[in-house]
Amino acid sequence: MTRDNILGMILIAVIIIGYSIWMAPSEEERLEARRIQDSIAAAQRAQAEALREAQAAETIQVEETLPDPSAPLDARTLDSTEEQRLRDRMGYFSGAATGEEGLITLENEVLRLKISKQGGYIHSAEPVRYRTYDQQPLVLFSGEDARFTFHFFSGNRNVSSENLFFTAYLNNRPLRPDQEIRIDEHESMQFAMRAYSDFHTAQNPSYIEFVYGISGDDYMLDFDIHFIGMQQAIASNTTFLNLDWQAKLLRLEKNRQNEQNNTTIYYKYVRDEVSRLRPTRDGSERLTTSVRWISFKQQFFSSTLIAKEGFAGADINSSVLGEDEEDFLKTMSASITLEYDARTDNRYPLQWFFGPNDYRLLTSYDLELERQIPLGWGFFLTSWINRFAVIPIFSFLDGFDLNYGIIILILTVLLKIVLLPIAFKTYFSQAKMRLLKPEIEEISKKFPKKEDAMKKQQATMALYKKAGVNPMAGCIPMLLQLPILISLFRFFPASIELRQEGFLWADDLSSYDSILDLPFTIPFYGDHVSLFTLLMAGSMIIYTHMNSQMMSSSSQMPGMKTMMYFMPVMLLGIFNSFASGLSYYYFLANVITFGQMFLFRSFIDEDALHAKMQEHKKKPVKKSKWQKRMEELAKQQEAQRSRKKK
Repeated sequence: MTRDNILGMILIAVIIIGYSIWMAPSEEERLEARRIQDSIAAAQRAQAEALREAQAAETIQVEETLPDPSAPLDARTLDSTEEQRLRDRMGYFSGAATGEEGLITLENEVLRLKISKQGGYIHSAEPVRYRTYDQQPLVLFSGEDARFTFHFFSGNRNVSSENLFFTAYLNNRPLRPDQEIRIDEHESMQFAMRAYSDFHTAQNPSYIEFVYGISGDDYMLDFDIHFIGMQQAIASNTTFLNLDWQAKLLRLEKNRQNEQNNTTIYYKYVRDEVSRLRPTRDGSERLTTSVRWISFKQQFFSSTLIAKEGFAGADINSSVLGEDEEDFLKTMSASITLEYDARTDNRYPLQWFFGPNDYRLLTSYDLELERQIPLGWGFFLTSWINRFAVIPIFSFLDGFDLNYGIIILILTVLLKIVLLPIAFKTYFSQAKMRLLKPEIEEISKKFPKKEDAMKKQQATMALYKKAGVNPMAGCIPMLLQLPILISLFRFFPASIELRQEGFLWADDLSSYDSILDLPFTIPFYGDHVSLFTLLMAGSMIIYTHMNSQMMSSSSQMPGMKTMMYFMPVMLLGIFNSFASGLSYYYFLANVITFGQMFLFRSFIDEDALHAKMQEHKKKPVKKSKWQKRMEELAKQQEAQRSRKKK
């Protein structure tokens, strides 16, 4: 890493910080936004508290409307004692309190869902075209560790829909017990689960219904929730329903720690950008305005609940699980608020997405779901480079059905060709600096003392000026290349196309490659040896050595040479557990850079260049205002030192 590289990185940091300050809202805007959110939250809390008090006060009034306990339930022959016991527990849903447990499987070309008869919810979701790291069926969550239920008051009882037994319907017809549901590629169907209240009759329907609309080749399915004829069954003062969605997410990838660090809850407000909880620690958030969707996102897959008209609000929570539960990553929950009108039927048009975090797929839904893929959204240049350059090129090459290792090679070559003029400019600047190396070292010998550092700096800058060399010329090329390097650093670990795709000794380019599993763990390194990471670090050391030979020792900052060699060692530990596709890319980039350096050397006549620089020295040099200020400052410092000696 040269001095130009360091200056370029510092300049980038200044630009990023300046951009962040420029785009930050003013203090008045932040206070106004906070005031609005606090007002909304306070109003919702007051309304919820009033609802609870009103429901408690309505006990006597609701009990007066209870049906006669001795009256027969619809299509049931329970004795009065059993009827009363069910009514005491389930309010006006005593008829749905008993039934046959079991699961109903819905399957299309890409997704297998299991629906529970008790609760009517999705018991498990399995994208069938994918497997776990150990080649087991890939299940996003399972009913034993998941929950999806409504809470409401009925007959002065707090009822949860997960305790009700639902009746299955296929395309509005009762489902036969032996009927299997399989949707072909170009077909679609509607599957419904209904839980009837005790007031239900053929003339006056009264039920809760979950309707699943599935097409043959889509990870997205319609999910409509209906509360039909609930005017008597649900407390009349109900203005909100609480939907409780929870899941204990299963481990799917080889590197558990890396997957855990990429697993969190994403959400999007109806009129705002996509946000998330911090993935590396426990977190919670109260969403006080209308929410478009909430997603339990893992490294390469996500389970997303989408409200076409927005949720009224939600409380979300994510908790990291310890290593003792190695088959799981985190527990996630969303307590969602839905507005409810007790005087009429209520319908909630929702959607479910259970599938891969594939950029092209998620973009096709036009819901900003692709913002869950970490493509460097925090800095516009990195996201633009990934969206409009890297991903289109990668997708184009993917269409030729090549091995992904070859695709990465071709992509690297193409990017290096695009950056060739910038690389040549950098090398040309370094060649000039290298030719001046003997003269710069002479200046260092002339001013060996620390107190003469300012004089040495002035003499060096004067030499650059006379020779027509701009020491900052290498910074701009570095500045232009760095966003591309950062973009690819984001792209490769997030690309699901690389998942479980092998190349050479690596069996999964989205995870680390291991040529040796260690029987112990080395701090900061890990318990395995990644060959692609070793090759990357080795190539960086060679590049650092070649680069340092071009620079004079005096032109480097103190300790910079040691840091330049220490950097590959640090990256060796950091990248050892990273995606092998990323280490492979950096290794290729370094190897191609070596080839470019030899190519440039053959095109540049250094003798002619040196002669031109010597000729340039003979021309009169006009001092800039900055040089004059530096000289004046040096004179003042020298005068101060002279006075102190006296």
